Parts: sequence; C-alpha cells; structure tokens
Amino acid sequence: MARKPAIDTPEIAAEAAGTVPAPITVMLSSRLIVLANLLRRGALLRHQRLAGLSAVEFGLVAVLGRHPPMSVARLAAAVCMDKGQISRALSGLVRRKLVAKAVNARDSREVLVSLTKAGLVVHDRIVEGAIERQAHLLEGMDEARVARLLEDVDRLTVKAAEMLDEERRLGP
Repeated sequence: MARKPAIDTPEIAAEAAGTVPAPITVMLSSRLIVLANLLRRGALLRHQRLAGLSAVEFGLVAVLGRHPPMSVARLAAAVCMDKGQISRALSGLVRRKLVAKAVNARDSREVLVSLTKAGLVVHDRIVEGAIERQAHLLEGMDEARVARLLEDVDRLTVKAAEMLDEERRLGP
C-alpha cells in the first residue's frame, strides 16, 4: 500500500475539508516555497543521517566544496548567515577534522577556511546524494520537459531577483 505523503496539496486539503483553498496557498510562490522546504528538510535529514551534519554545517561544507579556501566573512555572506553562527559551526567542523583554518598569507588578520580530505569525502557524499535525490524527484519526466522546467525556474529566478531589487528600492 502506498504511504500517505507528508503533505497534501492545497486542493487536496481543501477538498478533504469540504472548503475552497485559500487563494495564497494555490499561488505559484506558495507552492514553490512548500516544494523548496520539503526538499530542504529531506536533504537535511539525509545529510544528518549519512554525514552527521547539521543544517548550518551542511551549508558550509556545500559552499566550501565549490569555493575553497575562503574567509569566514565571505563564507558567512555566501550562506547568508552572521559570522558568529558560522564561527560556532566551523569550530565543530574543525574539531571533526572536516575543515582546516589557516592565516591568509596576504593579510595576516584574515583566516581562510577550506575542506580537509575528510571534508571533501563528506562533500562528495553530499553531491552524490543530491544527484540521487534529483533523479528521484524528476523520475518520469523526459529530458525536454526537465530542460523546460529548468529554463522556467531560471527565468522566474531572474524575475524574482528584479522584483526584490524593486522592493528594496521602494523601501519599507
């Protein structure tokens, strides 16, 4: 017997309750937020199970795998978190020998961080898991449909960034 999904779509939930779905819940942005949150939560559970990484540690390992070495300030900006949160998470990763710290040879006031060999193994495990999850998510979709979907997501991302810039320009 198929297992009930962890979440119902707004239409399914409204139908089960004998009501009309709230307008905001059927909007594209709401649906994408729900999808992104479900994917994020599943990925975090997987990375916790496979590599023992917290959400913050996962983000740091993922970014460092693409951009080693980098300053703590740049890393904090890349994951949109403050340096205090990053420093605490980095301490745990350094203790577990997944991340190494070194003084920047060009600026001794700056500390650079990068993944160790063990950290790269964890990073590779994360990437493998992401590839498997994506394949499972896109199962049953042909290549042309996936390509269109990715083009649409890219187009919507650009538009959303423009809209964010406009909101920032208009102010609070």
